[in-house]
Amino acid sequence: MIIDVHNHPDWHHHNVDKFIENMNQYNIDKTWILSWECPETEYDPGYNKNISPINQHNCIPFSNCLRYMEKYPERFVLGYAPDPRTPDAIDKMDAAITIHGARVYGELKLRMMFDDRDAIRMYKFCGSKNVPVLVHIDYEFNSGRAYPRPNYWYGGGILPFERAIAECEETIFIGHAPGFWAHISGDDQYNKAAYPTGKVAEGGKLIQMLNDYPNLYCDMSAGSGCNALKRDPEFAFWFLNEYQDRILYGRDYFDNQHQEFLATLDLSQEVKDKIFYKNALKLVPLDDVKE
Repeated sequence: MIIDVHNHPDWHHHNVDKFIENMNQYNIDKTWILSWECPETEYDPGYNKNISPINQHNCIPFSNCLRYMEKYPERFVLGYAPDPRTPDAIDKMDAAITIHGARVYGELKLRMMFDDRDAIRMYKFCGSKNVPVLVHIDYEFNSGRAYPRPNYWYGGGILPFERAIAECEETIFIGHAPGFWAHISGDDQYNKAAYPTGKVAEGGKLIQMLNDYPNLYCDMSAGSGCNALKRDPEFAFWFLNEYQDRILYGRDYFDNQHQEFLATLDLSQEVKDKIFYKNALKLVPLDDVKE
């Protein structure tokens, strides 16, 4: 069995039927279908080429996730992440859980420090509902432009995220994206390159956080997660074995690079099963799936 814990509706020119065809092509049984609701002033307009034109002022709204769920309820797990800075955010999340069966808070991708006090309240609410929180972290890079913004950063880096994890011990957090995965290494590339290269250096912040916080999990999706592993396959083998209970397979796209890379490593079937589906089921148990 394979569960993709990170993908989006109407994303990269895939409508719902094309999405299902792609899942079938790569033997993916279920996908966590996540919203990305972000103020228009906070996301790079370059993303508009990857989303439906009817949503270009609202990124990836929850309504699109619901539409996918309604058509193929057996193939999707519902995710939603209202902006925690809005006054009714927790009420919206509560309604999404109780009315629509949302099981994941994600994707949280905002120009907001992840230890924002309103965000902390949301995380604690999610913890009380056994709903994991999936976040996207990007550092600030010089884009060479001034408008509409000189850069697009999300979450404020690894330190605000660590403070949130430490404060919300009852909440499961899932880290994702360049600003998270760059910290697999102890080098100084995390705020200089979105996709660092070279052998992984000792002393990575991510390793320290996994050792210190049992409520932290890793979403290997996108180029960032795959790059973090591919840059040093020997280290990747150690990492995936050492933290086998807290690594989740995801894509955030429609290629098969993660499965293909994992196939090159001599991982045991037990470890592969945990990464591909058992860890996801641990966080979000499903009535129609038995481990």
